[in-house]
Amino acid sequence: MKFLLVFDFDHTIIDENSDTWIVKCAPERKLPNGLRNSYQPGHWTEYMGRVFVYLGDNGVKEDEMKRTMTTIPFTAGMIDLLGFIGENKELFDCIIVSDSNTVFIDWILKAANFHEVFDEVFTNPAAFSSTGYLTVQHFHAHHCAKCPKNLCKRKVLKEFLDKQLERGVSYTQIIYIGDGGNDLCPVMFLKKNDIAMPRQGYTLEKKISQLAQSLSPVQCSVLVWSSAIDIMSYLKLLIKE
Repeated sequence: MKFLLVFDFDHTIIDENSDTWIVKCAPERKLPNGLRNSYQPGHWTEYMGRVFVYLGDNGVKEDEMKRTMTTIPFTAGMIDLLGFIGENKELFDCIIVSDSNTVFIDWILKAANFHEVFDEVFTNPAAFSSTGYLTVQHFHAHHCAKCPKNLCKRKVLKEFLDKQLERGVSYTQIIYIGDGGNDLCPVMFLKKNDIAMPRQGYTLEKKISQLAQSLSPVQCSVLVWSSAIDIMSYLKLLIKE
């Protein structure tokens, strides 16, 4: 009996968007209008690449970025939830699927000592160049029309489950915890026995309820959360069963 927990990162594990938080490192803590307005829908990773070039051009170094990123608050109750999962790792496999990047997520999880809670992190690969600039790449290529160019979370989840099956691991239930529009695609992949946990008041919750209104509801059960304590209460019930 093993459960798979799938977490989004921004506005789910942390209470902010890591990509917009980094702007605190910019001169006057803001980006020039031309750069801000250069974002095109579906091309967030390319936009962040330009933001990182701007920060590098303005002399923002790795240690300053790291200091800034590790001040992001966790979502209410999340520290308790991750501690609980860490204590019950024999029951839970735990992965992150995020449109952030490897450097940010690594810094934040390690600073809070939570990196060992997660078995794998699927996100855009990032690294510092020899000149000290942060660079970010697409996670993968895919053919899903619903998702941003760089990341289809359904594809990530499906490939992870296939790989686990090859290793002889299958899950009693998948619990997907997220908040954003790009979390809908993987949620629609979940089966009747699985559970989607959208954050209250965020895009994912709204999209799931729109689907229910148009009589094409998701197959899985839906449990809305506002604090990660709600998620922990559900997991405690699961373990009791």
